[in-house]
Amino acid sequence: MARTKRKVNPLVPMAMETVPQQRVYKTGGYVRLSVEDSGKPGADTIEAQKELVLEYIETQPDMEFCGLYCDNGRTGTNFQRPEFERLMDDVRAGKIDCIVVKDLSRFGRNYKETGQYLEQIFPFLDVRFVAVNDSFDTLTAERSQDGYIVPLKNIMNEVYSRDISRNVSSALQTKQRNGEFIGAWAPYGYRKCPSDKHKIEPDPSTAPIVRDIFRLRAGGMSFNKIAKHLNDSGVPTPAQYKRQTGEIQTDRYVNARWNIFTLKNILESEVYIGNLVQGRKISGLCQGQKQRRTSKEEWIIVKNTHEPLVDRETFRQVQELAQKASETYKKTLGKYDHLDPMPNILRGLVFCADCGKPLTRYKQVTHGKHLYYTYICPTHHADSTACPRKYLYETKLKEVLWGTLRREIQLAENVGKLVKVYEHSPAILESKSALEQELRKASQALERYKTLHDSLYENYVDGLMDEWEYTEMKRQYRSQMEQAQARLDELEQQKASRARQTTRNLWLTACSHFADETGLTEEIAHALIQRVEVDASGYISITLRYQDEFQNLVSILQTAGKKESA
Repeated sequence: MARTKRKVNPLVPMAMETVPQQRVYKTGGYVRLSVEDSGKPGADTIEAQKELVLEYIETQPDMEFCGLYCDNGRTGTNFQRPEFERLMDDVRAGKIDCIVVKDLSRFGRNYKETGQYLEQIFPFLDVRFVAVNDSFDTLTAERSQDGYIVPLKNIMNEVYSRDISRNVSSALQTKQRNGEFIGAWAPYGYRKCPSDKHKIEPDPSTAPIVRDIFRLRAGGMSFNKIAKHLNDSGVPTPAQYKRQTGEIQTDRYVNARWNIFTLKNILESEVYIGNLVQGRKISGLCQGQKQRRTSKEEWIIVKNTHEPLVDRETFRQVQELAQKASETYKKTLGKYDHLDPMPNILRGLVFCADCGKPLTRYKQVTHGKHLYYTYICPTHHADSTACPRKYLYETKLKEVLWGTLRREIQLAENVGKLVKVYEHSPAILESKSALEQELRKASQALERYKTLHDSLYENYVDGLMDEWEYTEMKRQYRSQMEQAQARLDELEQQKASRARQTTRNLWLTACSHFADETGLTEEIAHALIQRVEVDASGYISITLRYQDEFQNLVSILQTAGKKESA
């Protein structure tokens, strides 16, 4: 009988014994704390989570710490969290292949989504997951045909969150209907009663300011003039006052100023005639609702719950002025629609160079038949002293932008011609050929290792190798496959990088797409312009997209030119 040929790799001696190297995981720590948990006595803290997670990673010989991801003030009922998304981006990029959390509830309280990550996403991405306090590690966890033996705890986490949300929401609504104040901060002009935090009383420091605002408005003074009067007098805004009293700590309100919107919020509120108005915003975890603003019909209004700051007659006069202004505005709506309004093709691109806010596109009509648009600064409009005046005709802005973009497109056309010459030079053609040859070799090596790896099981079943030989050679082939794949990926990246630097350069591609255009369009503007800033003198600063790619391309061509002339 002819002897069956052993299908083994001649490059790997069968008698050689090697000790398998322990895998070292690139580990990221993840911590999370919700707003509801923050600051409660005995509650978990971000710092405590960080300390526990980092200490655990440091004590594990098969883990290398590669980053900490922290979502502070983010709910665990969904995975739409900035730092978690950054963590997953790093996982997909190969920077992280192991995730450590304090416990499963810090990772997520939604049973279905948490289960999907543990059972499907992480195994597919070859990611190890560890929950320290739950003694759960996907590397060693017990697993049945239905998955890991941890779903029950996740179910309890989710049920607990929803139950807490339902109970809290019900209790808060009861307090609101009973006329109890449940807000974090008292309305401007009031403070929480020292003896009962669910009641409010006039604040001696700010109550006179509120009365003054109502008096000035009832007397016919405009919002802009009231705001100027308060700013000139050095009166702190509601946000500034909260910071001064220590109710809030952020520095973002240091330079806050009185404006139309702040005044309107005060002048429209019934709280200043003694009525408690709550429920303007609502959210419900138990119903799966995100926070939303409610209609006036949904507000919970309880009358005569506290001392008023203004009399009802003054309040009525102020509301009548607001009603008249609203009616006048509504009458003008649609009045000039027959003039064929122009779409705002520059939406989100034009900003104030001084305050940084988006400029407002303002429609104007002269003689009832001539329609045109201007750009103004909303900060200046709300408070003329807060920011210099901006007033720019849209037609002029479009003319300047199109002139700039037309030159950019023409420049791309000229550079594109130089790129074609560069790509067909002997040195570049030779370099491309060498890279393609390396790619073929790497691909062939990968296929060879795959074939050898796949043949091992057949040899093992046929009795041509024992279990140790099968296991050891399988490990070696898998390692060689990983190395070959890594080399192939590296070469593919080199090829893509060279293409992006030349024919597929982002700047060149974007500009060449609009070579036949004859005027500014919304597509061109948003494709080629990153930001436009206008200052008080009318100077227009334009930041174009892909300028790094343009400079990189120019650098390549300049280097090639120097080599030819040398």
